[in-house]
Amino acid sequence: MSGVRLAVRAVVLDAGRLLLVNAYPGEQSDLWCAPGGGVEAGASLEDNLRREVHEETGLVVRPGRLLAVSEFHDPASGFHQVELFYRARLSGAAAGTRLADPAGVVNRLAWVDAGAMARLRFKPDCLARIAFGPDGPTVHDPLEVIVR
Repeated sequence: MSGVRLAVRAVVLDAGRLLLVNAYPGEQSDLWCAPGGGVEAGASLEDNLRREVHEETGLVVRPGRLLAVSEFHDPASGFHQVELFYRARLSGAAAGTRLADPAGVVNRLAWVDAGAMARLRFKPDCLARIAFGPDGPTVHDPLEVIVR
């Protein structure tokens, strides 16, 4: 693989829970991540984020501010990805929507609380900055800004 792949991911919090996906098409893995994926040319980052979240979860979100930038580089395979993590909120239309996988790209998806999160493994470039505090999940970006 050549070049850097740009990806967007959504940090979606609802009722003290965080939305996670296990997206390894055709494979089984115990590694989880925030919903999202590769950016397609010709669409804004926000449009790509909305599309990716809907494809993986069936939910409609409103993208918010950029929370963190993460890089994963594996010289052995040539894979190099930069991910932009955005805060995203469920749109009013998403209330009560059941989680789904319209594009058929995820193995599992779930809302997780602090207890469940402590038992999960994450991709190296995903969610390293998510932590649960007494008020629910918080996100720490590289500048140590806390978002609730």
